[in-house]
Amino acid sequence: MSYLQLVHETIYRYAEPVRFGPHRLVLRPREGHDLRVEEMKLQLSPDYDLEWSRDVFGNSVATAHFFTPADELQIKSTLLLNQTPAFPRRSERPVQRPQYPLAFTPIEEQVAAAYRASTFPDDAGRVGEWVRSEVDPGVFSDAETLAAALNQKVRRAIAYRRREEKGVQAPSETLSLGSGSCRDLATLLMECWRALGFPARFASGYVDCAASEAGRASTHAWAEVYLPEVGWIGLDPTLGTLTSSQHVVTGVSNHPRGVMPITGTFFGEHSLYQGMEVSVRTRRMQSPNASAKGVVTFQAPTAAFRECSNAA
Repeated sequence: MSYLQLVHETIYRYAEPVRFGPHRLVLRPREGHDLRVEEMKLQLSPDYDLEWSRDVFGNSVATAHFFTPADELQIKSTLLLNQTPAFPRRSERPVQRPQYPLAFTPIEEQVAAAYRASTFPDDAGRVGEWVRSEVDPGVFSDAETLAAALNQKVRRAIAYRRREEKGVQAPSETLSLGSGSCRDLATLLMECWRALGFPARFASGYVDCAASEAGRASTHAWAEVYLPEVGWIGLDPTLGTLTSSQHVVTGVSNHPRGVMPITGTFFGEHSLYQGMEVSVRTRRMQSPNASAKGVVTFQAPTAAFRECSNAA
C-alpha cells in the first residue's frame, strides 16, 4: 500500500473582468479495487457553487457556477490517493485467452457496439488501411496479444510532439504528420482497435513520473480496450506500455471530448483571453501523515493541455 498526493492547478487570465459560464470539471479519479480517494479538496476563484454528478460513463463530474466577474479564474485540485497492489488478473490455473475475432455475450454486445463505432467515420477507411498494412490478425495467437501489438505499432510509427492547440488531431492527420501529442496517439490507437472490431475508449488522467515529481507535468491521455472475460485493459501508446499504478484515470469516454479535465466558457471578446498556466505535482508516500505540509504548487509555462514530459 502507498499514498500519492497530487496537486493540479490551472489559472486562466483575462485583460479585464469577464463573466463565466458553467465549467465542467473531470478531476476526481475513478475509484476501484486498487485505488481509493482518501481526500479531495477543490479550491476555485471567484466565488462559486458546485454540483456533483456521474455522467453516462460513470465519471465523477463537478459543475462549477461562478457568481462574479473576474480577470482571473483559478481551479486547484488537491488529492490524497490510497493505492494498493494490483489484484492478480488471472489465477494460476490455465485460462483460455480471448481469441480473435472477439465473441461477446448478448448483454455485452449491446454495450460494446457503442465502443466499437468509429468516432471519426470519415477517417475509418484510412485508419483501416494503415492497420491492415501493419498487422496481420491471423498470425496472433490471441486477441490480447494483437491489441498490444497495435499499441507498439502506434508507438513506433508516431513521434510524440507536445501540442498547445486545443482538441485532438483526426487520426488521418496524425498518420500524415507522423507525430502528435499523447491525446492524439491515444485517439489513433482507439480508432485502430475499432478498425479490427475491438471495443475501445479514451482515458484521461495523470501519470506519476519524474516530471510530475518536479512539478513540470500536467494531464495525460491513453486508451483502453475491452476483452471478454478479461475486462478493460489500459495501454499507453506514448510510452508503449500497459498502464500501471503510475497511471491515475479521472475519466473515460467513447470520445476524447467527453473527458477533457476542464471545459467552460466566458462572456466577452476572444481577445480578452490572455492565456493560461497549468501545473501538476505528485508526491508518493508510505503514510498519509507525511502529506500536505510543505508541498509547493509549481506553475508550468502557458499551455492548453500539457503532458507528462517523460513521455517525450
